[in-house]
Order: sequence, then C-alpha cells, then structure tokens
Amino acid sequence: MTTETEALDPVGHGWALVEDKGFIAHVGPLHLRGADGAYAFRAEQKHANLIGVVHGGMLMSFADRALGETAMWAADGANCVTIQLEMKFIDVGRLGNWIEIRPQVVKRTGSLVFMRGDVRDGTRLLASADGVWKILRRRPD
Repeated sequence: MTTETEALDPVGHGWALVEDKGFIAHVGPLHLRGADGAYAFRAEQKHANLIGVVHGGMLMSFADRALGETAMWAADGANCVTIQLEMKFIDVGRLGNWIEIRPQVVKRTGSLVFMRGDVRDGTRLLASADGVWKILRRRPD
C-alpha cells in the first residue's frame, strides 16, 4: 500500500519516471519501480471520465504499456506488439490516487508472450488485464 510520503515523492521510494515522447507523453507520466517491475501513475484530472473517476481508456492504455514493456523484457529485448488485450473493470480509480500494476509473464513461446496484471488503487482491485504480445523478428518500418 502506498504511504502518504510515497504519494508525494515517488522517486524517493524507488519509482523512476518512464521517458516517452510518444503517446505516453500525452497520458502520463508513468513510473516504473525496478525492484519488482511494477508500474504506476498518479490519477489526475486529465485522466477523468464524465463522472469524475479514472477513464477506462486510461486504465487500458496504462495496462497495455506496462504489460507490453514487460513482454519485451521477457522476449529478451525483442520488439513486441499487442495482438490481444482484455480488461475486466471491477472498481473505479479515484483522482489524486496512486494507481499500480505488477505485470506477470504467464508464458513465453517462440513467437508470443502471454501476460496478465491487476490494476490497483492501494488495496482496491480496479481491473484485471490479460493479453498476448507478438514477438517481432524485425523493427516495423
């Protein structure tokens, strides 16, 4: 569970900023904790849906990035692309809170990586993600 201090200073608690000039720059910032491979973000107003909680699309983008990066690690650094991602939404994410996922590699084959992860707001389970990533043999053009 995240302490109030960690909420104010994630870098001081082992979280590193995920650098990205692409899509994640628009919806982030995201953080990565190297000790256990967890990802997190602070839910801000820009992440809100019409009823003032974290938008499901943000939770899906967050899970896709975290599971996708972990899939690439599991594929020995090869590029991977999402071919299937399923989310089950269970509870709402509250603005201002620290939201985390700890990606898990379920299985790696010669061409696929099967992943899963639970999106949490403290101890509350917000969503469950399951997906499959294709290991690419070359960089896309």
